[in-house]
Amino acid sequence: MKISTPFLYLLSTGFGLCCSTAQAQSDAAAKKAVTDPVAENMLAYQRSVGGWPKAVGKAVVNYDKVLSETERKAIKADSMRNDATIDNKATSKEIRYLIAAYQSKADPRYLAAVQKGIAYLLEAQYDNGGWSQYYPDHSSYRGEITYNDNAMINVLNIMQDIAEGKEGFEKLDPAYKTKARLSVEKGLDCILKTQVKVKGALTVWCAQYDEHTLKPAKARAFELISLSGMESVGITLFLMRIKNPSEEIKQAVKSAVAWFERSRIMDRDFVLIDAPAQPKGKDRVLVEKPGSVIWARFYDIDTNEPFFSGRNSVKVKTVAEIELERRLGYAWYGTWASNLLEKKFPAWAAKN
Repeated sequence: MKISTPFLYLLSTGFGLCCSTAQAQSDAAAKKAVTDPVAENMLAYQRSVGGWPKAVGKAVVNYDKVLSETERKAIKADSMRNDATIDNKATSKEIRYLIAAYQSKADPRYLAAVQKGIAYLLEAQYDNGGWSQYYPDHSSYRGEITYNDNAMINVLNIMQDIAEGKEGFEKLDPAYKTKARLSVEKGLDCILKTQVKVKGALTVWCAQYDEHTLKPAKARAFELISLSGMESVGITLFLMRIKNPSEEIKQAVKSAVAWFERSRIMDRDFVLIDAPAQPKGKDRVLVEKPGSVIWARFYDIDTNEPFFSGRNSVKVKTVAEIELERRLGYAWYGTWASNLLEKKFPAWAAKN
């Protein structure tokens, strides 16, 4: 069939451009289909040292935000920032998300980011087995060994998953298994050495420790040296993950559980209430609640009594004595050990 000149003209002008645009849109859609928007944002935020920040300045990192190319380039250009951390699940959550994204998308960039993140965690571990909240920034309390908010335990659970070849980490080079096993061994040694003894008896753990002496340490103004009713749960559960546990690990678990049993607070709950007289119209108070079981965040090491402190670092006996901002802004009580005592420990004890 002979093609008319006008038709050829259309092909060479608007019609051709239309087809070109359609093809470009199709290619863009195809690219989007084989990538993960959250994972792409995580790649942008990964720091040059391999870890991730929890915030940039005062702005918490939001991986669900749609980034413009200009924003993405600016974030990548900031990769030398000294803000990589394991606080608030940072670095741990990105590694876990990206290894899952790699399983579904098979994008080698995701796997490379995971490997770089794991290398960061291995590099950040102290010789004594602990991890600091930030690395390489060790200013102020950032260099302390940090169980606070489960920071170190989140990392150890990743290392244990790598060692066991599960949760997607079986995709890694086998060499990582050996490195992860050694890392877990060092971490376990640190945990056992930092379990607090009171009058010769093992109890639980403080939220932070001096990275040199392994002695309990203070962090923020309101985070004083104590026995932790929250962080000690995650540590205990991690010890219970260990297959064929040593007698030392078994004793550590049993001692921690015994402490939780004698330190629970019965028939009380910590609740948010309407308080019109307060600036924000809210307050948090300890109330009677029959049948409820909770634990305090901090217990005095010598007396085992719950205590509280505001930004003035003064230790007081009731949460009502600290400023409203801290009452509302911190987890002073919780049901943290309930599942451990009711389900996890009985099942573990039956096997061990």
